Amino acid sequence: MSTSVGRSTSPEPEITDPITTAKTLRNRVRAASLVGTTIEFYDFYVYATAAVAVFPALFFTGEDETAKLLASMATFGAAFIARPIGSVLFGHFGDRVGRKVTLIGALLTMGIATILIGLLPTYYSIGLWAPIILTILRFCQGLGLGGEWSGAALLATEYAEEGKRARAAMWPQLGAPFGFILANGFFLILTVLMGFTTLADSGDSHAFLVWGWRIPFIASIVMVLVGLYVRFSLEETPVFKTAVERSEPVKSPVIEVFKTSWLQIIQGTFIMLATYVLFYLMTAWILSYGIGSGEVGGLGIPYRNFLVVQLIAVVLFAATIPVSGWLADKYGRRSSLLVITGGIVVFGFLFGWFINPENLGTGDDLSMVRLVVFLGLGMALMGLTFGSMSAVLPELFPTNVRYTGSGIAYNVASILGAALTPYAAVWLNASYGVSAVGMYLSAAAVITFVALWLSPETRHVDMVEVGNK
Repeated sequence: MSTSVGRSTSPEPEITDPITTAKTLRNRVRAASLVGTTIEFYDFYVYATAAVAVFPALFFTGEDETAKLLASMATFGAAFIARPIGSVLFGHFGDRVGRKVTLIGALLTMGIATILIGLLPTYYSIGLWAPIILTILRFCQGLGLGGEWSGAALLATEYAEEGKRARAAMWPQLGAPFGFILANGFFLILTVLMGFTTLADSGDSHAFLVWGWRIPFIASIVMVLVGLYVRFSLEETPVFKTAVERSEPVKSPVIEVFKTSWLQIIQGTFIMLATYVLFYLMTAWILSYGIGSGEVGGLGIPYRNFLVVQLIAVVLFAATIPVSGWLADKYGRRSSLLVITGGIVVFGFLFGWFINPENLGTGDDLSMVRLVVFLGLGMALMGLTFGSMSAVLPELFPTNVRYTGSGIAYNVASILGAALTPYAAVWLNASYGVSAVGMYLSAAAVITFVALWLSPETRHVDMVEVGNK
């Protein structure tokens, strides 16, 4: 019997190429940030679509259609009040415990609230409790999204290659148009299969209003499970690991961020303002304007037809997000955004010319080409301004308060630019006409232009060293 002294029978260690490993990690991060934000925005937009076409009939009473729509829009706005709270709550854990576990919590919060909305009895079953519970669940959706975006943006930027941070950061931004396409596409398929057009044409006992609208909400459970699978496979970001090694995480990130980075919060909030106003005019408000009857100042377009037009326009939104990242890396965040924001100012002045009923027409006489051009232009501008934001805001803050700071700025802007926008636009259109809605957008864009002008260029900042002086 012979033995082999000093010879190991274990397999040879596998040699791993560090470049290949880094690429694999970045690809995994891109997938995780894209999948996660797609799910979160899907949940958010499912509600936005239902808030215009379904909830006024099922959760609010009265004869005044405008009043019911405004009440539904008010519950829609509740999420935007919750989003800064969510950014503080999830930001606290994201800056102290880590990005990965916090993002899982945000995804669960959003997903569970969405599923429960799909199971909620209407006003005709439980009375006033229906709109009350609906508002609470909408608030919970806002909490989840308040923690989601900044964490996904940090995943992308803190893993990014040098000089390609804005292009890496555009991946979570693509979740917005992808989520919108999934949400509205789902509603479009259901309305086609179930033969639903509008409440006025179909009646309040139509199967879509009885149970069909619930399917996109309940189906969120499948997407949440996919998102959890992807996010559990991630590792913590190298920038956060470096901060932990340096013992930089602070006990109370929210106190620290207001003590050391209050100016950056103000800058980030107003940099995001025009983006929010533009987006919610081009999605939530324009849907109510498009399908609204002429008696309430709308265009009288069948609900299903308008969803098709919106989906066509959102493709331009998705297509221009990568362009935005490329421009921000090549020419700088501040320079590219100043030009794009100037374009938004001009676009606001064109609302009356494009979509005033006297110019555009209504119902069967409406110029669909003109409407598609208007929506396409608005969505293209949206992609160009939104695409680099997940690089711009995180670059303003140090690692130990980056989750909290970028989240607060992003979500306080949501109150100023999004929570009020659909409500204000409905009122402005009813009181002064559609040109006033455009002026509202232009005013917001001027404020953003000034904020950008007064802010620093962040293209070359070191994500590890920013704020460490």
